Amino acid sequence: MPEVLRAPLVVEFPFTRSLGPVQSAFLTGLRERTVLGVKTTDGRTLVPPVEYDPVTADEIRDLVEVAATGTVTTWAWNHEPRRGQPLDRPFAWVLVKLDGADTALLHALDAPGPDAVETGMRVRIRWAGERIGAITDIACFEADEGATGGEVGPHTGEFSDPVTGIVAAARLDYTYAPGRAQTAYIKALSERKTVGERCPSCRKVYVPPRGACPTCGVATAERVEVGPRGTVTTYCIVNIKAKNLDIEVPYVYAHIALDGADLALHARIAGIPYDQVRMGLRVEPVWTEGGRFPDHYRPTGEPDADYDTYKELV
Repeated sequence: MPEVLRAPLVVEFPFTRSLGPVQSAFLTGLRERTVLGVKTTDGRTLVPPVEYDPVTADEIRDLVEVAATGTVTTWAWNHEPRRGQPLDRPFAWVLVKLDGADTALLHALDAPGPDAVETGMRVRIRWAGERIGAITDIACFEADEGATGGEVGPHTGEFSDPVTGIVAAARLDYTYAPGRAQTAYIKALSERKTVGERCPSCRKVYVPPRGACPTCGVATAERVEVGPRGTVTTYCIVNIKAKNLDIEVPYVYAHIALDGADLALHARIAGIPYDQVRMGLRVEPVWTEGGRFPDHYRPTGEPDADYDTYKELV
C-alpha cells in the first residue's frame, strides 16, 4: 500500500458580531475593571450575563456589579497550553463563582502546579495591563485565600465609549490524513490527472474518491481516470472578497461533473464573464506552472450539454 499523505492544516476566519445592550455593558465593564452580571426574574445573578432568562425566556436588562473575587467550584489542569490560550505555561481551567453571582465564570487560574489547586479555594481577578473590552481583559485568576467580597449592587451599565462589536478569530489547527483513496487522488492531480474510484456494486465513479461507495456502503478500489473536461451543473456568483484570496469579485464557483464521473466537484470558473456562466456550460481545467491542482476551469467552446445528460448530478 502506498504511503498515506499527512499534512498540517489550518482553518481560520474572523467572526464579527454586534453586541446588544447587555453584552456591550459586560465587555465595556471589563475594560473598566468592573464585572457585571444580570439579574433574572427569580432573583438570581448570572455571570457572564445573558439577554434572556434561561428559565422563563423573558428579556432581562437589570445589570448588577459583582466582585472581582470568588470561589473555585471545579477545575481541570492544562499541562500543555496551546496557541492563543490565556497563559503560555501550564495552568488550571477553573469555574469561579464570583462573590455576588449565582453562576460560575470559566477562565484560567495561574498556579505553580495541580497540587496548588482545589475546589473551594479563594481567588481574585488579575486584570490585563492593556484592556480593550474583551474577555481577555481578565488576564487570569490568581489564588488569594484572604480575598473578601467587594461592593456589589445595581449598575446602570453606562460607560463612556461603549464597546459595540467584537471580532473573534476562529481557528482550527489539525493534521489532515486524506486516507488511501484521496492520497491516490492527490498524487494523480500532481500529474495533471483526475482519478476517481468505481463502486463494484452500482458501478458509479466517485470523484474525489472516498474509499467506499456512499450509496452502497461497499469498499472501492478500481481506479478510473475521468475528465479532464466536464459540465457545469450548478453555480453561484461570489460578491464578497475573501481575506488573503487574490481573486477579484465578482467571480463564479461551480459544481462540475467531469466526463465519466458520477459526482460533481466544485471549482472556480474563469475565462468568461461571470454573468455568462450557465448550467450545461462545457469547461476544461487550467493549470498554473508548478500547480498541484487546477487553478480554475474555462469554457471549451463546445455546445452546451443537454440537461438530461447531467440532471442527476445537479
